[in-house]
Amino acid sequence: MIYYVDQSARMEGCGTKERPFRHINDAARVAMPGDEVLVYPGIYREYVNPLNGGTEDNRIVYRSVEPLGAVITGAEIVTGWEHVEGTVWMKRINNQIFGSFNPYVVEVYGDWYFAPTVRHTGCVYLNDRAMYEALTMEEMKAGEVYKPSWEPEYSIYKWFPMQDGKDTVLYCNFQDKNPNEEKIEINVRRRCFFPEETGKGYITFSGFKVEKAATTWAPPAAFQDGMVGPHWSKGWIIEDCDISNSKCCGISLGKYYDPENDHYFTVKHLKSPTQMERDALCRGQYHGWLKEKVGGHIVRRNHIHHCEQTGIVGRMGAVFSLIEDNHIHNINNMQELGGAEISGIKLHAAIDVTMRRNHIHHCTMGIWCDWQAQGTRISQNFLHHNERPSFCEWAEGGMESQDIFVEVSHGPTLIDNNILLSQVSLRIATQGVAMVHNLMMGTFTFVGGGTGDRYTPYHIRHRTEVAGFNTFVHGDDRFYNNIFVQGFDPAAEIRRGEPSEKERICGTWQFDEYPTYDEWISWFDLDVKRPDMMKLDKPQRAHLPVWSEGNVYLNGAKPWKHEQHHLVADGARVELVEEDGKYTLKTNVYGLLQGFETNTIHSDVLGCAFQPEQRFENNDGSPIVFDRDFFGSHRGIAPLPGPFAAPIENELFIWEDER
Repeated sequence: MIYYVDQSARMEGCGTKERPFRHINDAARVAMPGDEVLVYPGIYREYVNPLNGGTEDNRIVYRSVEPLGAVITGAEIVTGWEHVEGTVWMKRINNQIFGSFNPYVVEVYGDWYFAPTVRHTGCVYLNDRAMYEALTMEEMKAGEVYKPSWEPEYSIYKWFPMQDGKDTVLYCNFQDKNPNEEKIEINVRRRCFFPEETGKGYITFSGFKVEKAATTWAPPAAFQDGMVGPHWSKGWIIEDCDISNSKCCGISLGKYYDPENDHYFTVKHLKSPTQMERDALCRGQYHGWLKEKVGGHIVRRNHIHHCEQTGIVGRMGAVFSLIEDNHIHNINNMQELGGAEISGIKLHAAIDVTMRRNHIHHCTMGIWCDWQAQGTRISQNFLHHNERPSFCEWAEGGMESQDIFVEVSHGPTLIDNNILLSQVSLRIATQGVAMVHNLMMGTFTFVGGGTGDRYTPYHIRHRTEVAGFNTFVHGDDRFYNNIFVQGFDPAAEIRRGEPSEKERICGTWQFDEYPTYDEWISWFDLDVKRPDMMKLDKPQRAHLPVWSEGNVYLNGAKPWKHEQHHLVADGARVELVEEDGKYTLKTNVYGLLQGFETNTIHSDVLGCAFQPEQRFENNDGSPIVFDRDFFGSHRGIAPLPGPFAAPIENELFIWEDER
């Protein structure tokens, strides 16, 4: 059955084409497997709570008739502002509009939140842009630049909330703007399209614009909020949407609410944060964390921007998902929030998750795979400017920036055919990573560090069931056919949060102390009938081996001392030029290769990640042959290093954002 929704209909109806519903949530209350909900253009100021899920063979489809014409917003227009003094205005809001969730009382706070200042989930929007929350009335009145902001010229627009009996009173410094002549909104709803109950699977959400919700902080062991999300279910498709101005997270593929382990450290202050993560993982197994019940989502062709925690977040619930062709940018640029859960994409337990052909830029961090990046593949992505601008001060409680961060995972984690142009390409506080055919202008950081004594799980191959736990000795990494370009001056001043002096040289040289496979395997009594188990103690505590071959090191980038087949050269030029959303790479790199060729890489070359004993392979267990490049073009029998099958003569058009 097809249900119709039209906000502009003269009178609300029963969902037929002739008498459409006026609210999407009315359709969401009755839609059943196989039904389609068609939504006509308009602004829908409502929270949509799908009561039913579809099935694998009969999905429930919610579709905007006109792409991005149907807008679901968590905000309401506010008029009638009263002038207080100077550039300060005031508006009194009756708290009844908020129901049981008042965003101007609820704070953004919880486990892994590090910022010394705490803001509210509420927000004031001036002409569709989020204003900055002041911590005091005096700060609001002063309207001074917030120095950690990535947009300092706009940070002078401030708001400050107060509670007065049954009212929320908002004071705003609109500077040169008269709020009664501008579009002013405040967020009043927590989410936009998100089932209250878990297990509402096989829903397609297509072509909507979603904006301005009062989402809460989403750490990995707690319930993970988002403006849009499947809420611990199976088989959603979220596609062709524009998602922006979430106070915290845009899309949540993450964790359900578990009252026994929700913000455990914040509430009880007892167990270590890492232990509560392990507890949450094991409790998830009890609560149905299985391939047959959770994950397997598709998130594609979305424009996700101007959210202040993540574009996409997910702990455990994102397993077996495909995240492709998304444009994610300007995440956490206000720098009002701080903590360990901030990134363009932040996933815990990205088991068999593929992230490909995404454009991620101007985020505090690009992609962060935390814990259990087992079977994770990051391929054909374009990442740049994921670093704090030079004019910004360090935000207390903030995080270091990089294109990709893989943390405390045992692998196999595959990073191939990407263009990584930020100051740090990979923060590698982990083991079991393979990097193949990438172009990198940034460094590696946290080589051999960043894990402490944490021990994390690994899993039955291509499943969620836990196979074991272990700590980290680092290594078990592979580097094949990459191009490393020293992209910034290693002698430049080191600012807080940037690579240390020893980390500022690009390349694989930081693995010099790591053994080759032949060295490592010689430590074991493989040919002894009755080996001495005690002799295993030393090699089990030493670094795992590293493999490196066919890489190119330019402009001072340095190779691993054991790498036999590589090229070192100077004089490389790499420039990224953007014009109206079109990106061109200008470079002479391929003219410096001097006929340097590499071998074809495939799953048998990469082998198995040590701890889970799982190959670097496709999710169905089939082998990968790296014969396709960044564009999907075929590589021949003597492939070039880097992400392109054919050499760049001088410049190459590489990307165009559709929005």
